[in-house]
Amino acid sequence: MRAVDGVSFTVAAGEVVGVAGPNGAGKSTLIAMLLGLLPPTEGAVRIDGLAPRAFIEREGVAYLPELMSLPLQWGVEEALDRLATLQGVPAPARRVARDRAIEAVGIEAHRGKRLKALSKGNLQRVGLAQALLSERRLVVFDEPTHGLDPVWTARFRDIVAGLRAPARAMLIASHNLDELERLCDRVLIVDRGRVQRVVDVRGSAADAAPRRWRIAAAAGHEALLALLPEAARAGDAIECRADVAALNHALAAAIAQGALVTGVAPAESSLEQAFRAAVAS
Repeated sequence: MRAVDGVSFTVAAGEVVGVAGPNGAGKSTLIAMLLGLLPPTEGAVRIDGLAPRAFIEREGVAYLPELMSLPLQWGVEEALDRLATLQGVPAPARRVARDRAIEAVGIEAHRGKRLKALSKGNLQRVGLAQALLSERRLVVFDEPTHGLDPVWTARFRDIVAGLRAPARAMLIASHNLDELERLCDRVLIVDRGRVQRVVDVRGSAADAAPRRWRIAAAAGHEALLALLPEAARAGDAIECRADVAALNHALAAAIAQGALVTGVAPAESSLEQAFRAAVAS
């Protein structure tokens, strides 16, 4: 059985591309081939026209693995200094790079600690910091928000936004579809070793196709149930399936009859819809 089969995609400079898929779909194999850790048995992988190892030896890559494994007796500063050395950061610039990365991921209060004293989330932030030590044209994050609390999951979005640059390509593999939809331009949905679908996240945000909506209201529930297509109670809210035009027409009519609508949101994102359809197909 092949881990990946017939996969073909391109990540352009200036673009952030996500990779989503169930466990065992082939995401880790794709990343291993992209980093030159695993040669493909057929086909070719190229980064700026070069084989992965040739590109990485020439320019390096910013990479955060899913599980960052470092000797736990190392201190935070020691670990980042050692990793900066391995990344080829010149000695005079090493401290500046280390301090900048520590500040970027918010672990200033832990910089004097040993890694074994850190929580899982703070260890993940050390891993993220090492990926920020050098300016690279290729950035690869594998499950970057794994172990992060909601505050730092949100802060990670700011880090990705700050890394966006016309000459930089970024690939983010994650099970968190909501994060991928917020962060990426396109998302590859991988299952059974193949790219099942490519979702243009920016384009899908304005998609007028029918989808499920969740409506909260303080009054007028019966009017909403009568006017909204395929409407049904969902706890304290109402869910329906409609395109944007039909939704607005029904809401306007319900409001005219006295309904007080307090909130409208998609019941699931367009990426979640595409993921379910692709994996189920």
